[in-house]
Amino acid sequence: MFLLYEYDIFWTFLIISSLIPILAFFISGVLAPISKGPEKLSSYESGIEPMGDAWLQFRIRYYMFALVFVVFDVETVFLYPWAMSFDVLGLSVFIEAFIFVLILIVGLVYAWRKGALEWS
Repeated sequence: MFLLYEYDIFWTFLIISSLIPILAFFISGVLAPISKGPEKLSSYESGIEPMGDAWLQFRIRYYMFALVFVVFDVETVFLYPWAMSFDVLGLSVFIEAFIFVLILIVGLVYAWRKGALEWS
């Protein structure tokens, strides 16, 4: 039997957690001072006059390097639960983790051969 009143805490938490950011944005929009001027329209607001154009083109290599770092950094987080419960889960999970690491190694070799890991 499906009883809706068992989910009262869930719905209350969902509504409150949805209303808090909405109220925060609304209150900051009402209370924040609005000042438009040349400083606000400039590229930087650090007090130093910008030199050159604001639209500089960066090489894609820096983004690729950062993306590869983030991917491999996040993927290593997934290995931690496997390592902590290795003795309980057994051989099948070890094989899954081994396949996972092999896929990571293949991705690393691919990125290395494509030159995504070269900085300059």
